Amino acid sequence: MDPLSDILSILRPNSYGFRGLDAGGDWALAFAADDAIKCYAITEGHCWLAIEDIAAPIRLEAGDFALLPGGKSYRLHSAADVAPIDAYTFFPAIPPGEIAMLNGGGACTGVGGYFDFAGMHAGMLLGMLPPVVIIRAAEGREDLRWSIERLMRELRTPRPGGTLLAEHLTQALLIEALRLHLTEHSAEHSGWLFALADRQMLAVMTAMHGEPGRKWTLESLARIAGMSRSSFAARFKQRVGEPAMDYLTRWRMMLAADRLANAGMSIAVVAPTVGYESESAFGAAFKRVIGYSPRQFARGAAR
Repeated sequence: MDPLSDILSILRPNSYGFRGLDAGGDWALAFAADDAIKCYAITEGHCWLAIEDIAAPIRLEAGDFALLPGGKSYRLHSAADVAPIDAYTFFPAIPPGEIAMLNGGGACTGVGGYFDFAGMHAGMLLGMLPPVVIIRAAEGREDLRWSIERLMRELRTPRPGGTLLAEHLTQALLIEALRLHLTEHSAEHSGWLFALADRQMLAVMTAMHGEPGRKWTLESLARIAGMSRSSFAARFKQRVGEPAMDYLTRWRMMLAADRLANAGMSIAVVAPTVGYESESAFGAAFKRVIGYSPRQFARGAAR
């Protein structure tokens, strides 16, 4: 798999919920901070998005898409001086996939929802994202709109296999949004996500992810990039935000943690799959990255 698919498969987006909103008149919805990723697509009209610690509210127009990585409270409203309704009281009464009416509707419509992660390394993705990602209405957004519309239909009209299909559609929605974000902003930011837009760095990271147990060196990775050793080392650190071998070690330990926690594999089996012939060397690297020894971690996962 490619690096983004690898990381999302370990994070395992699991719980989700999507509903429509048709609001009219003066309205405001307040959302308390939590760890889930939220997303909103405005289909008609406009509204404002005000996020904790961000001074200026953001105007969302028809066709715009907003992705909020979580951790901050926020409001959606028609005007800043409207007393807000608690969104977590308002929306649960609406069945998934249905449209919530507010003040009779007619002014602003859209679709919104959340998805959460079962995996333990959500910070590797969320740490790459700003407090809000805005994808403005433009040509080339058909896949994003299709994912939202298809998900809403599946939630609104449950059919055999619908639970699994809805889960795949939420992942497709997240991937489409991340693709657009990294394509439009890769030149402005560093980090593993934005480095995927760099053809040479993508080739190197794909190789690392494809063979995590291989005895990689800077020289062998530089050959994949078609660069000299020194140029590659500098370019990788600039684009990814950390040295190549540090990234490789962190990815190996993420894989090892997932296999210890979820695959029931022993330390002796896991260590060579991520490039370590010595259990002691593996243990030292694991504790440095994860914060626990492999045995402590495995015992905790079993409990």
